[in-house]
Amino acid sequence: MPQSIQSGPHDLDPVDPELQRLLIIVHDVQQPSLTSMTPEDARSWSSRFVDPDLVSLPVANVLDRSFQGPGGDVPVRLYHPKPGTILPILVFFHGGGWVVGDLDTVDGLMRRIANEAECLVISVGYRLAPESPYPAAIEDAVAAVIWAADHAGEFEGDPARLAVGGDSAGGNLAAVAAIEDRDSGAGRISFQFLVYPVTDANFNRPSMFQFAEKLLLERRSMAWYWNHYCPDLPSRKHWTASPVHTPDLSGVAPAFIHLAAHDPLFDEGCEFASRLQEAGVRTEVRVAPTMVHGFFGLAAACKAADQEIQESCRILRGELHRLPAPDDGR
Repeated sequence: MPQSIQSGPHDLDPVDPELQRLLIIVHDVQQPSLTSMTPEDARSWSSRFVDPDLVSLPVANVLDRSFQGPGGDVPVRLYHPKPGTILPILVFFHGGGWVVGDLDTVDGLMRRIANEAECLVISVGYRLAPESPYPAAIEDAVAAVIWAADHAGEFEGDPARLAVGGDSAGGNLAAVAAIEDRDSGAGRISFQFLVYPVTDANFNRPSMFQFAEKLLLERRSMAWYWNHYCPDLPSRKHWTASPVHTPDLSGVAPAFIHLAAHDPLFDEGCEFASRLQEAGVRTEVRVAPTMVHGFFGLAAACKAADQEIQESCRILRGELHRLPAPDDGR
């Protein structure tokens, strides 16, 4: 059953103690502020948190490929845990405010999802802002879904069981791709896997103020991301930028939305989930009560985050494998 959704100011469990210790380090006065950086500096700074010597979780088959997108080649990385088996597909878009992040920053998470959800994961290196502002990332996301469906057979993936997913800004792209898929009538997307997604450019919801500072994502950081991604203010109100403003969400693929209770984006995530449910879209919401935005990247630092990811993968696996399999006579 869907979890009850409560937006606005709310009583909370405290932030997990392991995350609290991490936040002290992150907000040390010697650490730079994101809003003081250029996009190039932010990418360099964030890349230092990816340990190149970290032993990668083994996945049976990992391939780097690219496809021709609207703005040139789009890199993708495919993770197949069971060669010789046709598996469901998850097309995944990384987070990073549409400005930072790449295939390497989510490599560990993609390996884990492929193994635990038992699916072919296609991680997409979409174009980043401000060099390629809105709607470039959306164009790449939509093109990636089409490419994945058209080429699934080459990589032992089942196009009839194709999900889209993403965290934060990547969740935004996944949600928009699902709506676009509905509008096109193509019906390629069977499920949405949205992790604390960005669904609106509104910085005035209660959670934006309740969790404005001293967490991994801050209110001013979201303004910085949006200013680089979509500097044209009227364009931010369009559903392709802010999917919570989609006039009609009926007929969109079913969704699982995983939210962090201590997150500036909490209320917009709740509102998007409620709008999906009101439109008759089967939508399950899970709220991680002691987590902050970004916890999907914090399994190594926090046991509770690791457990939340494990549960999310369990739900994803159940959804992907409940859909019709290729040999069931359909």
